[in-house]
Amino acid sequence: MSTKSKGTLIALIGIAIWSTSGVLISYLLINYPFTSLSLAFWRNLIISIFLLPVLFVFRRKSLILDKKHIVFTLFYGAFLAVFNSIWVLSVFYNGAAVATVLAYSSAGFTAILAYFIFQEKITGPKIVAIILSLGGSILVSKAYSPEMWANNLLGIVVGLTTGAFFAGYTLFGKASLLRHIDPWGSMFYTFLTGSAFILIFNLIPVIPGAAGSISAVVPVMETAGWAWMIFLSLGPTLLGFGMYNISMMFIPASVTNILATTEPAMTAIQAYFFLGEQLNWVQILGSLIIVSAVLILRLSEK
Repeated sequence: MSTKSKGTLIALIGIAIWSTSGVLISYLLINYPFTSLSLAFWRNLIISIFLLPVLFVFRRKSLILDKKHIVFTLFYGAFLAVFNSIWVLSVFYNGAAVATVLAYSSAGFTAILAYFIFQEKITGPKIVAIILSLGGSILVSKAYSPEMWANNLLGIVVGLTTGAFFAGYTLFGKASLLRHIDPWGSMFYTFLTGSAFILIFNLIPVIPGAAGSISAVVPVMETAGWAWMIFLSLGPTLLGFGMYNISMMFIPASVTNILATTEPAMTAIQAYFFLGEQLNWVQILGSLIIVSAVLILRLSEK
């Protein structure tokens, strides 16, 4: 298997697992007493708690962080905290399928930023793939409708902001690899610092979705709610994020981000079956356009 094929396979498997995140987040917000930011806090914290003993036993060298990388890791964790918080808010305002699609406005941001930061070339096929992925995102999210802008302006703004931060997260991951920081160690430290920042966000009542107090961060609920929370953290989030980061060892950040545009189609299908979120023919067309963007990218590499 070639390096590009290996990177593509790792990315697509991670994205398929990751695609269940929006559905599970929406399910938890609807059925259990989480606020958006308290859910984001627990997701990050559970991942950190799980990774520490696993890495200590099986990959202890991953926990060794060079002093020169401490400041970078703190910024990476803070950026992840904002990204995770905005993403959960977007799911709350837009629903799982639309929130996921809006996040993929990041493809354009990533390609442009990667050009300036990492000198990654923007080829003709990549430009076509970016345009198709963004066009498909508009159709799936119904952003072409003035009514959507009138009735859900905050949701669209939050969703598009998620796209910008998703692009930033992709490039932070790439920068982490260029610094030769172990991807699993990087994940542990960024999610740990991210949970600390999100806890602070939760204590500021004016922030949308904040719990407002320490006691409110810990919701009182049945065991099933915590079981779903743990499943969300260790399944879609941990494994999905991990494989997404590792894929960038083999393929450029902008390519990984465009491959990830298959996630909205996956999430939309799951949201239809598990949450009852309806897909009309325009949204189905948009999903197919997004998938076609990925196919164009792969065929151009061949």
